[in-house]
Amino acid sequence: MHTLNLGILAHVDAGKTSLTERLLHTAGIIDEIGRVDDGNTQTDSLALERQRGITIKSAVVSFALDDVTVNLIDTPGHPDFIAEVERVLSVLDGAVLVISAVEGVQAQTRVLMRTLQRLRIPTLIFVNKTDRAGARYAQVLREITEKLTPHTVARGPAVTGLGTREARSVPYADDDPRFTERLADLLTEHDDTLLAAYVEGGEELAPARLKAALAEQTRQALVHPVHFGSAVTGAGITALTDGIKELLPAAGDDADGPVSGTVFKVERGRAGEKLAWVRMFSGTVRTRDRLEFGQGPGAVSEGKVTGIRVFADGVDTDAASVGPGRIAKLRGLGDIRIGDAVGDIRATATRHHFAPPTLESVVAAAPPASRGELHFALAQLAEQDPLINLRQDDIRKEVSVSLYGEVQKEVIQATLADEFGIDATFRGTTTICLEKPSGTGSAFEIIDKDDNPFLATVGLRVDPAPTGSGVTYRLEVELGSMPYSLMRAVEETVTETLAQGLYGWRVTDCTVTMTHSGYWPRQSHSHAVFDKSMSSTAGDFRRLTPLVLMAALRQAGTTVYEPMHRFRAELPADTLGPLLPVLARLRAVPGPPSVDGARCVLEGEIPAAQVHDLQQRLPGLTRGEGLLETAFDTHRPVTGTVPQRSRTDHNPLDRKEYLLHTVRRAGGGPE
Repeated sequence: MHTLNLGILAHVDAGKTSLTERLLHTAGIIDEIGRVDDGNTQTDSLALERQRGITIKSAVVSFALDDVTVNLIDTPGHPDFIAEVERVLSVLDGAVLVISAVEGVQAQTRVLMRTLQRLRIPTLIFVNKTDRAGARYAQVLREITEKLTPHTVARGPAVTGLGTREARSVPYADDDPRFTERLADLLTEHDDTLLAAYVEGGEELAPARLKAALAEQTRQALVHPVHFGSAVTGAGITALTDGIKELLPAAGDDADGPVSGTVFKVERGRAGEKLAWVRMFSGTVRTRDRLEFGQGPGAVSEGKVTGIRVFADGVDTDAASVGPGRIAKLRGLGDIRIGDAVGDIRATATRHHFAPPTLESVVAAAPPASRGELHFALAQLAEQDPLINLRQDDIRKEVSVSLYGEVQKEVIQATLADEFGIDATFRGTTTICLEKPSGTGSAFEIIDKDDNPFLATVGLRVDPAPTGSGVTYRLEVELGSMPYSLMRAVEETVTETLAQGLYGWRVTDCTVTMTHSGYWPRQSHSHAVFDKSMSSTAGDFRRLTPLVLMAALRQAGTTVYEPMHRFRAELPADTLGPLLPVLARLRAVPGPPSVDGARCVLEGEIPAAQVHDLQQRLPGLTRGEGLLETAFDTHRPVTGTVPQRSRTDHNPLDRKEYLLHTVRRAGGGPE
């Protein structure tokens, strides 16, 4: 048996969960097809998913198609949960992209298709809901060609009974000239040998040859067959399953190779233990094996596998081992995180395909006595979704979470209530900005000089660095001028301190150089008793470094950058006039419009903070006919009033306030 890890991806409400149900029914895994509206589907197992009728967490169901074991992965469709989709992409062998025959290609469809193409994931396209009123055939095919990819071929000539329960798509016969001619034109674009045979004619263009070339190019993600059908009625499902078996590639089977896999999901078992969902690429993991895992050579942990559950015939069952191509839940790896590689850390490095969240909101528990429980619950949710960053403000006793959108906020609020019994409220959503140094700045403090209360000498210089370079730390002092533990304390504290710049935002794209260093070695009395009051400790350097670094940063100055989205709006041409002043008020920068008859396409840039407002206003401005597609693009300097973020540290920008909280004791700790 070969294994195929298949992702089902789509814009929200395109019907991918219904398609999953239909495929499971066709494979004999379930006797009755569940309905999203009824809350009885196999993959939407969370109570919240059943209530809202949307997929929030990815789910895996396994079934057999002849000699192929398919691990079917249902993913969220709403853009607020794009991070969940990102994690699934790293484990797929192939995908089915679902499009509604009524709504056609949507904004999220385009985002997903671009990513699938960039990652070269073999993809079939399934146009669903042909039984619904308003379903279209030729128009949707044209949208796919124009908006997604021109490298497509429809597997059927048309849909009969379109828009009714009797809608059917009859596949082309292999030797149908309408099919072979289109197929030859498409396949010869990527195959010079086939092109030569096409020009010369002869037996090389026999249907069998074209069919084999179609399979090969589909597996290389060069072409994308398009199927029409209905998950509700079952129309077109047989042709789709045939395409899955014949056109998508099976996983590798190097069972004796080095262990290599990727963690794409983490959940908690009934006893609170971690369960890591791992896609195996090579090698075999057995119960009681000791397994390395991490996200890079410098961050490797090790744990003992105490249990394995694999997916088969619609359920997950206990197993003694798991081999390549399979998906399993591993128990016993307590420190494991989403995105970790297992086994060969270098072979399965984590890649991020979507931008991190750009919004943030403060979460408060009611009553306030539940604050500790709230933080614990949010930490559990962040464990399952590493892009939900938590920001703890011990001064104001507040916790902030990063978000993709308002729906995600509602889901977190409902999850806290349903799973943890916590009544939580959110404040207004704010945009997450960045700070970058405007120039160069330096500062230093010498041990036992002026008003330096710490037994440490630290000097730092801050320089701007190229966009996207992050933070680089360098030394202009001899590495051996201080013990390594003290050097390390400065470097770690620099990274921590840059989480909050002059305006409270994370500082990036800079180089920090250590220019001065000095310490007092261990001092002892005549009886060889260590005197901490006369000896430098790592605590001295950890407490002095923020003062020096922020003094250097203040001299350099910083510029605040806000996240910007690219937008693409399709709207009636006669509504462009009323839209333009609204875009101006939202600080959007549109490009020149492209007008084609009665339709207009407008592209440009808009601050992330204004995207939700534009989404709310567009239907009213365009008679409900406007379509909006947005995606994070870059960061731009803020114009106008510079937003500030409340600090969660002891404010090293205010020396007096900072020292009140960090006065050195003989024992080396703060008051």
